[in-house]
Amino acid sequence: MPEFYDLQIHINGEQKFFLNEKIVSKYSARLKKMIDQEKRRTKTKKLGIEIDDFPGVFLGMTEKVSTCNLLQQTETFLAGMFYWSWIDILVCLKSCFPIFAHADSSGLVQKLISALLLKIAQNSDTNFITSSSSSSSSPETASGYRLSSSSKSTPDLIKSSSSSKAWWFEDLAVLPPNIIEKVIQSLGAYGPDNNSLILTRFLLHYLKTAAQSKAINQLYSKCEYGGLADTAIHGVVTVGKEAFSCRGLLWILRIVSGFGPNKDYKVGLEKLIGGMLDQATLDDLLVSGHDRAVYDVNLVLRLIRAFVNSDGISIHKMKKVGRLIDKYLGEISPDQNLKISKFLGVAESLPDSARDRFDGVYRAVDIYIQSHVSLSIEERSRLCGCLNYEKLSLAVCKELAKNPRIPPRIAVQALISQQSKVPKELDYCYNLSTSSTTQMVLYDDGENFLEENEDMRQNLTRMQWRVVELEKVCREMKGHMSKLVRHNVPTIPSHNRTLPKLC
Repeated sequence: MPEFYDLQIHINGEQKFFLNEKIVSKYSARLKKMIDQEKRRTKTKKLGIEIDDFPGVFLGMTEKVSTCNLLQQTETFLAGMFYWSWIDILVCLKSCFPIFAHADSSGLVQKLISALLLKIAQNSDTNFITSSSSSSSSPETASGYRLSSSSKSTPDLIKSSSSSKAWWFEDLAVLPPNIIEKVIQSLGAYGPDNNSLILTRFLLHYLKTAAQSKAINQLYSKCEYGGLADTAIHGVVTVGKEAFSCRGLLWILRIVSGFGPNKDYKVGLEKLIGGMLDQATLDDLLVSGHDRAVYDVNLVLRLIRAFVNSDGISIHKMKKVGRLIDKYLGEISPDQNLKISKFLGVAESLPDSARDRFDGVYRAVDIYIQSHVSLSIEERSRLCGCLNYEKLSLAVCKELAKNPRIPPRIAVQALISQQSKVPKELDYCYNLSTSSTTQMVLYDDGENFLEENEDMRQNLTRMQWRVVELEKVCREMKGHMSKLVRHNVPTIPSHNRTLPKLC
């Protein structure tokens, strides 16, 4: 080997090449000059040259130095790239990543992208044509593309495309994000200019692949995908409800959120999802949370606000969302990291008209109280503040009154609220006054109430005694309230009395 080389060239301090000085000098004017300088400096036979800015060094390998030199061979080679195979174009594009700045400035990247788009156009129903001349099909004019459609059929050797995923999606998914950005920019569909469904679907597929691949995550940072995520979001919002379901949009939101999209783009996507919230299911809303929280409650709150503020929301859709949110409340209630303010934020985010009954909200409140055993009376009372007692069913109201976890004052308020459900013209009523300003009224609610409370109907005297006893407990509770607050004691002191049963 030594007899064949007398020159060592170190490239960027990483690679070493052993070459013949005469042969190299014959073709490269730049290297010949460097060799002559090194000879004068060292006066040795075997030379070593270091090149730290390669590629980009002008080697002077032109026709003036030698015929059929490297520059001409390279240009001839690249001129035929429009006739390369699909795989060859992809391999060359991917190899541009380490030297992207040089490859891009020389125009190589754009030429490869033009060849790539031409291959797609030739082999699918999606056609990329020049904006200046739709009739031109020569490779030289393959720049400044826009999207069109054609009736070309896909060859047998290439998978047929579908409405959701074209045959070229998987192949392009291996390309670096900066190359994909150049592809989208070449089509004039980057950022707010994207109104193409096929490109939007490709970008979503590309981002999903990047999010799920550990190998890709090691090569590129998340921030390199930010512009592509914004472009995908704009495309989704543009085509909107016509192409995506509510579940699909929530999936898209989860994918793009991992790449740090622009806040305004993300807000637009959330508004679109919020307007379709009546189509969501409980599973759709159970998005993993942050900061030790089990679920992302803040996201659901934003979606609910977007839904409530949407135009033309029917009462049917409002009640459908009401039932959904009641289920959601029941699911998130056991979370030990869920703050009372967040729970109440969700519970109170919908207008009263969204619920015919507040039974579901009560169940969620009870689960929350059971799961958070250290709550004070004030905190439990605050939680119950989201309940509309008049919209509690009679059965749930009785359950609330007998629930030892519910503060007595709340139980009394819930019972009093049942008066509004009873017709005033009914004959049977008890009116027991404890002062000139407060009274409790219990009515016979006709057949339904009497059938559910057979004992009360048979023994009215006993029922009256129980009501009087409950009022007595309330008076005593008021007298000891300051002591309860000071010592945070959940039961009435001195006699440890429990509330009497109403039935």
